[in-house]
Amino acid sequence: MLDYTSLEALATVLHEGSFERAARRLHVTPSAVSQRVKQLEERLGQVLVQRGSPCTGTEAGQRLCLHLEQVALLEHQLRRSHPGLLPDAPAPTLKLAVNADSLSTWFMDAMAAFTAGGPELLELRLDDQEHTAERLRRGEVVAAVTASGASIAGCNSWPLGRMRYVAAASPGFIARHFAQGVSAAALAQAPVMVYDRKDRLPQQWLQAHGLATRTHAPQHFLPSNFGYVRACEVGMGWGIHPTGLIGPQLAHGSLVQLLPGMALDMPLFWTHPRSAQAALERLTHCVMAAARQWLEPENAI
Repeated sequence: MLDYTSLEALATVLHEGSFERAARRLHVTPSAVSQRVKQLEERLGQVLVQRGSPCTGTEAGQRLCLHLEQVALLEHQLRRSHPGLLPDAPAPTLKLAVNADSLSTWFMDAMAAFTAGGPELLELRLDDQEHTAERLRRGEVVAAVTASGASIAGCNSWPLGRMRYVAAASPGFIARHFAQGVSAAALAQAPVMVYDRKDRLPQQWLQAHGLATRTHAPQHFLPSNFGYVRACEVGMGWGIHPTGLIGPQLAHGSLVQLLPGMALDMPLFWTHPRSAQAALERLTHCVMAAARQWLEPENAI
């Protein structure tokens, strides 16, 4: 059986980034924390912490931290159903991975409903929807919004619906760069807004509508949803936007679709380990309910 005191030391080191900060958090000496982690590594026969600034977990270390979080979830579930048990246990913190567009739109409603119904805390890890699944595989999070329903070992996945994206820019930008119409040649010359180096949405939109060329357009990188929208409003470039985020801008004309009717739909899925399904049932209900309100149905035409 695992030594949960040592597991707590390991998790605290990875959360705090150093043995010294972990010691302050646990109210023990750094040598005591180091000894607990060392004993756990010796017992399991493998390295769990990559020492450095900050300390990071190996794959095995991350998996053990995920196990500890799942145990905390189960204890919390037990306490909710039997209030007399574990009366002094702290509320668990759930680590979730979600893409920025979901966080700026529908996922906020899911979090609001979930936190209103219980004391659990949330810690969000932002990543591209095509990379959140990797955080789940590595054991960094207990659940994730992903772009694929492909099987992840030990996990269940549910379709949430499709997030609809459109290409839009300011009227002035369109007048300057697309005076002769929106074409592949014009798009290859017009600056485009890109969220970060992982963002493939502009290229996916171009490919989906037969507008991709061998020439790459000039790119601005701006990893902020609010900043990305504002940059397009002030004419820095054209961009790919979730319709749920730019409805007001489209309504009053500060943004205009480049090619109306030519959208890009991205499927989204909710994924978490099977072992945590019962403990995450309430969160899953909140996520699914919010997705139904915001996203396009999976079978929509």
